[in-house]
Amino acid sequence: MTHIEFVSSPRPTVGVEMELELINRDTRELVSGAHEILGEMNAPHGEAGHPKAKKELLQSTVEIITGICETAADVQADLAATMAELREHTEPRNLEIACSGTHPFSDPARQEISPDPRYLRLVNDMQWPAKQMQIFGIHVHVGVRSGEKAIAMVNALSAYIPHFLALSASSPYWMGHDTGMASWRSKVFEGLPTAGPPWYLSGWPQFEQLMDTLISSHTIKTIREVWWDIRPHPSFGTVEIRVCDGIPTLREVGVVAALSQCLVHQFDVMIDRGYTLPTPRAWLVRENKWRAARHGLDASIIVDEGGTTVPLRQAIRELVEDLTPVAARLGCIGELRGAIDIMDRGSSCIRQREVVEAGGSLVDVVDSLIAELRADMPAPRSAVLEKVGKQAVAAGD
Repeated sequence: MTHIEFVSSPRPTVGVEMELELINRDTRELVSGAHEILGEMNAPHGEAGHPKAKKELLQSTVEIITGICETAADVQADLAATMAELREHTEPRNLEIACSGTHPFSDPARQEISPDPRYLRLVNDMQWPAKQMQIFGIHVHVGVRSGEKAIAMVNALSAYIPHFLALSASSPYWMGHDTGMASWRSKVFEGLPTAGPPWYLSGWPQFEQLMDTLISSHTIKTIREVWWDIRPHPSFGTVEIRVCDGIPTLREVGVVAALSQCLVHQFDVMIDRGYTLPTPRAWLVRENKWRAARHGLDASIIVDEGGTTVPLRQAIRELVEDLTPVAARLGCIGELRGAIDIMDRGSSCIRQREVVEAGGSLVDVVDSLIAELRADMPAPRSAVLEKVGKQAVAAGD
């Protein structure tokens, strides 16, 4: 069996990957441009390329990544700096940037694949499911000291998949249609063979055995092709939470970064004190994920095998209260309690539907996403109604 080294992280540091959409300013459609933009951004950095701006499967996507950060506030500042640099290359090209789980109306079949052998192989192997990957997410890495701890944490964190998914849900529309879902992205992504909730594993040796089997059987080429909602990342020495939809504001990105960091730190302390972390049943994890993907913050989740349910909003509020002392130690109380603000205002899927319910079009929805990212603030409901109302009056004239 192949040994997989887990590069230990001495502290629960945090890092984030944020997938951004490139949008034509005139049509509001997704547009290719990442290859040329990244070529310019990479040039000053030599062969290694830009350390914080990367390509993704589609040329309509640029991924920005942080360095190793101590706090959620550091994450936001790091992403903001790279985003400002990216705008220096998008603005002259008449492009806007936005972040949401899906683009409301662009057709995946019209997207260009990035010229990278790995991506071309992926599309050739998986065909239509891979060609549908016009989706955008937020991935949060939190440092962990050992592979054994990472596996225990992945198991325990799977109970919080609905919390993360509901807070970030931002993909109600797909190819011009309201899917009825809060997070359609999560369902599209599950079309890939190694995506979805993590498999329960007893420890690091079983993880090594599984990766060995998947690689030997040519199911995957590398560990990077295991796209679980939560997974260990051996070379980074982290647990990676990948379930979140793309999030329209850095303020809200800070919320999921803080929640991730607090949970991992709390689990780390529990393990050190001799506790065994809880592991929810696989059926319960899948059912609760479905409920969050369908209903978002308005879901009720199952909390025991007797079928007891609680409103997800209540569960999130209780989790925030429980983690507040942890957040105080990590310096992220404000960011953690931002989860309450998301619930009070509504996650992005709610805000996007407000635009349409007020008489706006899906082009207006894209405009709202662009504006929220620029302002780093969810649009107030009153502002949505006022803007769409003015547009309706102007159209009547």
